[in-house]
Amino acid sequence: MYTDTTAERVGPFRPIRNDAMPKTRKDLLENLNALGIHTQTVEHPPLFTVEESQALRGSIPGAHSKNLFLKDKKGSLFLVVAREDAEIDLKRLHTRIGASGRLSFGKPDLLMEKLGVEPGSVTPFAVINDTGAEVTLVIDASMMEETPLNFHPLENTATTTIDRDDLLVFLRAAGHDPQILNISL
Repeated sequence: MYTDTTAERVGPFRPIRNDAMPKTRKDLLENLNALGIHTQTVEHPPLFTVEESQALRGSIPGAHSKNLFLKDKKGSLFLVVAREDAEIDLKRLHTRIGASGRLSFGKPDLLMEKLGVEPGSVTPFAVINDTGAEVTLVIDASMMEETPLNFHPLENTATTTIDRDDLLVFLRAAGHDPQILNISL
């Protein structure tokens, strides 16, 4: 079972750029570095789906993810992060994450407005752009049993590998203490 020991490591978050513009991959990597977080990034052709990712990523070690940008009936927003092979029942997910009614996928323009990324590039790193903490971040507990973890660095032309505990340090520094819940079947 995963035990979180990172709370004492979170320091102040230092935005690199004006909040009016979405942070870039360079900004993200600078922020990770400023927090003392070591990552490794591998370049690859653009990937838009889990299937494409599995076929083209090569042998990047660690857990790989699927990331769902969702909206409930009342307009609350959620970013759900799970292992790429996790089965998630979208019809019942709302009861597990505290959403109001059924969930639907957020539209691309809303995704760009709130998280500063395009479809195919959704990643927990995108909370760097959610300075108002309008998106609730939910990570499947089974994902947090793995390390290292792999995510797109705000664009789908690369994969960044990060230690599980360092991910939590980054997320908390960005103002997002994730809900870690059992959401996969």
